Amino acid sequence: MCDTRCSIDVHRQDGAMTDITPAEGNPVNQGRMCPRGKAGLDMFYHPDRILTPLKRQANGGFIEITRDQALDEIAEKLMRIKDRFGARSVGMWKGEGVGFLQQEEYVRRFAHAFGTPNYFSNDSACFNSRYLGHYLVAGFWNPFPDYTTAGVIFLFGTNPPVCHPPFMAEFADARASGANLVVVDPRMNPIACYADIFAQPIPGTDGALAWGLIHQLIRTGGYDQAFVARYCIGMEKIAAYAESFTPQVVETLTGVYADVVIQMAELINKHRPKVSLYVGAGLEHHENGVNNIRALAILSCLCGALDIACGFGWPETLDRHSLTLYDELPLEKEKPIGADLFPVLYDIRKECHTMTAMDYMLGRGQYPLKGLVITAANPAVTNPNTRKVEEAFSSLDLLVVNDLFMTRTARLAHYILPAASYLERSEIHINHKYQRVYLTTRVAEIPGVYDEYRLWKDLAWRLGFGERYFSWEDETAVNRFILEPSGISLEALQAHPEGIQYKPHRYQKYRFQPLPTPSGKVEFASSYLKNLGLTEIPEYVPPYHLSHKNRDYPLLLTSGARMTLFYHSRHQNIERFRKVHSKAEVEIHPDDAAELGISNADLVRIVSKTGSLVIEARIVHKSELRRGVVEVYHAWEDWRINFVTFDHINDPISGFPLLKAVPVRIEKI
Repeated sequence: MCDTRCSIDVHRQDGAMTDITPAEGNPVNQGRMCPRGKAGLDMFYHPDRILTPLKRQANGGFIEITRDQALDEIAEKLMRIKDRFGARSVGMWKGEGVGFLQQEEYVRRFAHAFGTPNYFSNDSACFNSRYLGHYLVAGFWNPFPDYTTAGVIFLFGTNPPVCHPPFMAEFADARASGANLVVVDPRMNPIACYADIFAQPIPGTDGALAWGLIHQLIRTGGYDQAFVARYCIGMEKIAAYAESFTPQVVETLTGVYADVVIQMAELINKHRPKVSLYVGAGLEHHENGVNNIRALAILSCLCGALDIACGFGWPETLDRHSLTLYDELPLEKEKPIGADLFPVLYDIRKECHTMTAMDYMLGRGQYPLKGLVITAANPAVTNPNTRKVEEAFSSLDLLVVNDLFMTRTARLAHYILPAASYLERSEIHINHKYQRVYLTTRVAEIPGVYDEYRLWKDLAWRLGFGERYFSWEDETAVNRFILEPSGISLEALQAHPEGIQYKPHRYQKYRFQPLPTPSGKVEFASSYLKNLGLTEIPEYVPPYHLSHKNRDYPLLLTSGARMTLFYHSRHQNIERFRKVHSKAEVEIHPDDAAELGISNADLVRIVSKTGSLVIEARIVHKSELRRGVVEVYHAWEDWRINFVTFDHINDPISGFPLLKAVPVRIEKI
């Protein structure tokens, strides 16, 4: 269901699934499970689930058609677009709901076999910015360190009890062993209640705080000088740049008190190298996100925490076959969408830019984007500037959506295909934290509903490249192909549902092999970025709301926080969950509410330069939010906050949109 990859047991009786319980033996969840795990049964048996292909009619309604008719017509329309406008006028879009390994590589493989470089995904607005921030410093990112042995844990812009529940056991073990906890977030998340230090910076200023901590470590000599001298480049440049970020300056820039900055640095110095620093999605949704994250990655390395168990770990991957065709069929000359504007995103991640794609759909690009096939994504809810997204999707000659339910995105489609849930697929999964490989077991089947491989295979054969690129009989054959170089058999994985460790952990590998960076060392300064005309070191740039102050929009909207029982836009149609999370609300500081004459449960209108949204107000305790900041949770189908967010203010490296510090005003209705 999600990227955490907890193990579950599915119970069946008389051919029906009756229960889901946590499985034993997997170190990820250790016999525990979050409430969303059991929701697999609600999802599978939901009465609103799409089980038959649907075709849009002229009146906007849908009729049921056979799968063969749907795929025949889709293939014909794809070829018509290709013949008229070229293959690159078609794009493929993968969402998080379908998975990350072969599920993603099917889509990438299909796109290149068809002839288009235009692969899009949810990662264009989540994950990639954090990946790039760390990759540009060390050549890798492992988002899940082992916190158990940490001396101090820093959490920036994340809410583990909701986003990553398995982390909580590790935090408890670390705390029991005397570890300190520091939480940095404009909003008081549940984990902040347990912190030794809770700091509420002005949104978008985390980079200044990172530089303040770097300043303190360098000033006091509290960094690993031997490690830096031998394995890092660019130290003199960051030392010179950090000089101006005194605690007093950082307080002015971030709103975090100077003595708190000093206390944070003292905790680092006390516990290094056992410093565990986790950056959540809260930092990447800013126009300065990548460089703010780069600064924190540099901070980890200064501590000597590179490639240790609780620190900035360097994961080793499974030896496997990839399904992508970037070596065999490179398509850079076809001008992937957004690669000219955000070359780092395409160069390193081979991702096209979804926000720019909307312009191409609307005829404002270098060439037209006329067709789109989407699987397990809901960009009409999750992408910024919703009105523009809907206009762009509505302008397409062909929009195909493969999903379980009639989402806001599916409503705009010409064809909707019924998707298989994770309970109906047998696929390879890799967990880099534990260096384990897993095989999911297909435990259910619905006649006429097919797995992801069958979707892309059946389309490929109709388009004439199935025999060459999608010749495996089924997903089991694909699984065998992927595993072949690893020496781990499919049968071995079937016998070990808890997974198999594919390589033992080795730490501080940089001592005997070069890092996967251009220089082979930690790059505090990046010549790669410099050659692209970008900042060589991660200079701090004040966020948009500080550099473009506007009295018409005096408040800051942060969006994207998750709710306990929802996973992005999923689970909102589960009745028992909606009894807990019944409606969207905008959280407001009591002083801001009083100034605006707003009471609890009043209807208000949030207004930005992009659009507006009517929503109910919830007055929170004064400690929960910084004054001047308002919060709306993420991915409501019926209260789409992205009507308000921006798609045109982007990080220059990753292209990520500004979602966490949008200038707004609130009007009482």
